[in-house]
Amino acid sequence: MALERMSMSGSLELLANNLLAPTILFFILGAFAAFVRSDLSIPKGAAKVMSIYLLFAIGFKGGVGISQSGISTDLFANMFAGVILSFVLPFVAYWLIKLLTQLDDMNAAAVAGHYGSISIVTFVTAVSILVSSGIAAESYMVAIAAVMEVPAIMSALWLASRTTSSANDNKSELYRDILANGSIVLLVGSFIIGAITGTDGMTELNPFIAVPFTGVLCLFLLDMGLSAGRSLMKNRGDISTGLILFGCIMPMVGSVIGLLAAMLTGLSYGGTFLMMVLSASASYIAVPAAMQIALPDAKSGIYLSLSLGITFPFNLTVGLPLYMYLASLAT
Repeated sequence: MALERMSMSGSLELLANNLLAPTILFFILGAFAAFVRSDLSIPKGAAKVMSIYLLFAIGFKGGVGISQSGISTDLFANMFAGVILSFVLPFVAYWLIKLLTQLDDMNAAAVAGHYGSISIVTFVTAVSILVSSGIAAESYMVAIAAVMEVPAIMSALWLASRTTSSANDNKSELYRDILANGSIVLLVGSFIIGAITGTDGMTELNPFIAVPFTGVLCLFLLDMGLSAGRSLMKNRGDISTGLILFGCIMPMVGSVIGLLAAMLTGLSYGGTFLMMVLSASASYIAVPAAMQIALPDAKSGIYLSLSLGITFPFNLTVGLPLYMYLASLAT
């Protein structure tokens, strides 16, 4: 118990430091610029290039993780669990949104997709907690993080498609459009290429993938902060008390579902914690990029405000210590 208490204390200290990380501060800067009505802006073309870069880098790193950990039964079992979680969680989120709010189907679907996907910064923070606490975790968890992007996007697009009669009239065309979505093609393709090229591929692309990643992410989050802030000001009447409650309740629901999945697949203490974090977090990179392309009519101020403005800080301050403690009890 003493070790658990020390781990939670150390985690809280680390989380406090992460609140001052450049990525988070650039998002705050973007939101601040929006609230003071600054003319600061990121060109749409540049924002799209950054989205493409981040999807490519995340997918490629996940594929390299697969090549490094090797092929095993445990790997397939946990990847399958990650895919199922990513596919199912948006439906749970959609049901919870409908229970707590009056959000329309299109925006509810866009929000729900974020909660089946993952937050890279939350995941990296969780890994740092394990490292600082001397707790080991399965090396392929980063690969599971990568595969948990695509199913959530597909679920969100399917949920949104139910509101259009043309989609209902042609199911085969609907699924083709979902599978051919540019964000999904890029993410899956990069993942496969990373798995094929492995360490050699990472060595060759490392200066492009590893070094600029945080800087591009900072600019991307600056743009997300601007978008979220301006959309929030424009649609502030849409952020109801029910949506705020959803942004805090859904991470805890997701973490419990992730815990059950980890127990079924036999993950270690560290792996269980990371699976809970992946299930509890909300995307602010891959899914927003996909929603901007696939569901341009959805209000970005709603889903970005929820994933970045509510769920993200909730996980950093309250969620991670709670998930770590629950994982320690279950393993």
